[in-house]
Amino acid sequence: VSTQSTGDAADAAALFAVPDFVGDACKALASRIRGAVASVPFDDFHRNSARIIRTSVFGLDENMKVKDSFKFTANRLVITNVDIQSVEPVDQRTRDSLQKSVQLAIEITTNSQEASARHEAERLEQGAKGRLERQKINDEAEAEKARTELLKLQSMSAAVESTGQAKAEAQSRAESAKIEGQAAVEQAELKAQAQNIEAESELRRINDARKGELDYISATNALEVEKASKMAAIETEKFQNMVNTLKPENIAKIATSGHDNQLAMLRALGLQSTLITDGSTPLNLFNTAKVWLVPYLRLAMKTSSR
Repeated sequence: VSTQSTGDAADAAALFAVPDFVGDACKALASRIRGAVASVPFDDFHRNSARIIRTSVFGLDENMKVKDSFKFTANRLVITNVDIQSVEPVDQRTRDSLQKSVQLAIEITTNSQEASARHEAERLEQGAKGRLERQKINDEAEAEKARTELLKLQSMSAAVESTGQAKAEAQSRAESAKIEGQAAVEQAELKAQAQNIEAESELRRINDARKGELDYISATNALEVEKASKMAAIETEKFQNMVNTLKPENIAKIATSGHDNQLAMLRALGLQSTLITDGSTPLNLFNTAKVWLVPYLRLAMKTSSR
């Protein structure tokens, strides 16, 4: 149950114009429901009780559909839904009659369903029996037909065996020899084809391997030559850049810098000649003096002889 108002003071006061609005609403709804139920047969009400009650409360629109609400104009009370929990007659005799009617309807429905199921089962059983009998007859006819064909074949086989056993054996041996010869020829042809295919495959594999190896060696040699050429060019360019950077006269000075430094040191000390050694490597001064003096003695002797 809900209430709606337009918001003004008059409509707000109208909400409480009826003191017992719940009781009045229940009495009004009960009256409408009793009037609607009294106007329909019992079986119709029993089957469509929910629709009859909702129709009696809300009414029908111009399209004969149940309306969505029922409004009390006195206090602006609007009924939007009716929850039907159960439908029970007030009179005990009517309640008992309703219960018996429901039980009887359930029993009739159950018996009807059982009879329909039993009838359907009997019909299916009769159909299955008929199909089974027909299948048995067909199977027996087919078996008799097959037995007749078997007897015919047996008689023909016996005739052929009695009259042409030798001929059949000779033909069979000839056919066997022919088949064996054809099989040997086909086997030899297939073997030759297989060997030819294997040889061609091996030759292709060897050619492909050699070609791949040659391509790899050629590519490797080309890369090595290219690498060596580039390294030589790099080294030449590096050396040329170093020479151009240092200048030839600087390079000559660097090469003779050690001797020049030693010569400058001796000149600064005022020494004509020096001999530098350490205590771990002693010198034989006798031999050294001999080595130094012999050339001067020879030079002096040559000068005096002149």
